[in-house]
Amino acid sequence: MNETILEMKEITKTFPGVTALSDVNLIVRPGEIHALIGENGAGKSTLMKVLSGVHPYGTYEGDITFEEKACQFKNINESEERGIVIIHQELALIPELSIAENIFLGNEQAKKGVINWNETIIETRQLLKKVGLKLDPQEKIKNIGVGQQQLVEIAKALSKKVKLLILDEPTAALNEEDSENLLELLLEFKEQGMTSIMISHKLKELLKVSNSITVLRDGQTIQTYHAKDGEITESQIIKDMVGRDLSNLFPERNHNVKDNIVFEIKNWSAYHPINSERQILHDINVHVKQGEIIGIAGLMGAGRTELAMSVFGKSYGRRITGQLFRNGKEVFFKSVDDAIKNGVAYVSEDRKEYGLILIDSVKNNLTLANLDRLANKNVIDSSEEVVEAESIKSKINIKAPTIHQKTLNLSGGNQQKVVLGKWIFTDPDVLILDEPTRGIDVGAKFEIYKLINELAEQGKSIIMISSELPELIGMCDRIYTLNEGKITGDIDKNEANQETLMTYMTHSWRS
Repeated sequence: MNETILEMKEITKTFPGVTALSDVNLIVRPGEIHALIGENGAGKSTLMKVLSGVHPYGTYEGDITFEEKACQFKNINESEERGIVIIHQELALIPELSIAENIFLGNEQAKKGVINWNETIIETRQLLKKVGLKLDPQEKIKNIGVGQQQLVEIAKALSKKVKLLILDEPTAALNEEDSENLLELLLEFKEQGMTSIMISHKLKELLKVSNSITVLRDGQTIQTYHAKDGEITESQIIKDMVGRDLSNLFPERNHNVKDNIVFEIKNWSAYHPINSERQILHDINVHVKQGEIIGIAGLMGAGRTELAMSVFGKSYGRRITGQLFRNGKEVFFKSVDDAIKNGVAYVSEDRKEYGLILIDSVKNNLTLANLDRLANKNVIDSSEEVVEAESIKSKINIKAPTIHQKTLNLSGGNQQKVVLGKWIFTDPDVLILDEPTRGIDVGAKFEIYKLINELAEQGKSIIMISSELPELIGMCDRIYTLNEGKITGDIDKNEANQETLMTYMTHSWRS
C-alpha cells in the first residue's frame, strides 16, 4: 500500500493585497481521518478549495499529487472525477427538490438525456442506508432537519465514488446527538478504508476521531501531529493555532454589576408564527442588571432564539403577550426600530443570513443599524461615516485591509466582530447575543469574550445565549435554563456546573 494518498507541496495562494497560503505542505495517508485546524483566516478552507479545483490550477503556486499522479484541476468537476469530494460548511442543497433529486443533481442516472427515476430512487435508498438515514427518497429537503441534511450531503458524495472526502465544519450547525452520529459514521467509513479530511474548531471532536492533525496559522503549516506518536493535547494545538498559551480560555473581568435592573421580561408568551395553536414560549420571566452578563442555556428546540427574536421587536411569533420593562418603566416594541430606539440590540445566531450584507463593505455593515446618527437633513455624511467606521474597526480590532473591503472576504471571527460592531454603533444599554462565538476558533473566541467583558464593565447589560455550557459558565454572572419554552432554573455563577445546568435543561415542567 502507498504511504500517502495525497501530497500538497509548497502551496501558495494570493488574493489582492492578501497572501492566504504561503508554502503550505500537507501529506495525507490512505484510510485515515486527517484533521485540518487553525484560527479563522488561517487558510484551511482556501487550501481545500485549491485541492478541489474551486481555485483552479494556474491561480496558485505549488504541486498536488493524488494517488501518485500530478493534479492540475481546472474546476470542481475534474477533482470529483478523481474521487475528491468536498462538502462545504454552507450546505449546497436545494430545499424545494427531493432528496433523490439533490443527491444526483448534475450526476443524473440518465440515458440519452432521459432520467431513469426508478433507478434513481433505488440508488438513493442504498445511499441513504449507508449513511444511516431511513427517509423517503422523494421527501423534500426543506422538510428534514439540519443533521439529516448533512448526511444527505455525504450520501451525495458517496454517489460520486468518493475516495477522499473533505468536510468543512461538518458539525458546526448540529446538536450534540447529530454531531455524535456524524462522527461515528466517519469512523465507520474509516474502517471501510475511506480517507477523510475534516476541518473543525471543535478540538474534542477532532482528538476523538483523527489519526493526524495539521495546524495552520497565518497561511503557513505550523505542525502535524500523528496519534500513533503519542497523546495529542488541546493545549498543544491551541498554542500552535494562536502562537501563544491560552492558559485561561476566558479573560478576567472587572465586575461592575449594579443593583438596578435595566431590562426585565415578564410573563412572556408566544405562539408559532405559522401554527398559531402551538405555544412556543410559556410565561417567561428574565431580568438583567446593569453591568451583568446573564446566560440562557437550553437544548435544541428549547426556545432560546425564539425568546430573543420575539422580544426584539416581535421578530418571531404570533399572539405574543407579556411585558417588557426598561429601568423600571414599561416599554412596547412593535418593531425592530422600536427596540433599537429603546436601547436594545440583538446579534443573531446566523450572521450570514440575518446579521450581515456579505456583498457590501465593512463600512456599510458597521453603520447600517444607526444611519440616523450620520444623517444631516436625511443625507448621509460620507466623511463622518468613514471616521466612525474606522473608529469601530480599530476599537474592536477587525482584521481587514480597509473598511471598504467586502465583508464576505473576511474570516468568520472578523465577520462576527463586524456584527458586534454594527450593534455597538447603536450604543445599546442591553445587548442580546445569540451564539456569539458559533463557528469561530479559540483565538477569535477569546477576543470576542474580551469585547463582551469590556461592554459589561462599561455598564452594558448582556444577555448571552449559547449551546456551549463551558462558555456560559466561564462568562456569565447568572444562567437561566430553558426547557420546552419555559424557564426551569436561575443559577448563580458560583453554583453553575455542566451537570447542574443539564439537569435543569432537561427538567420537564409539564405535569
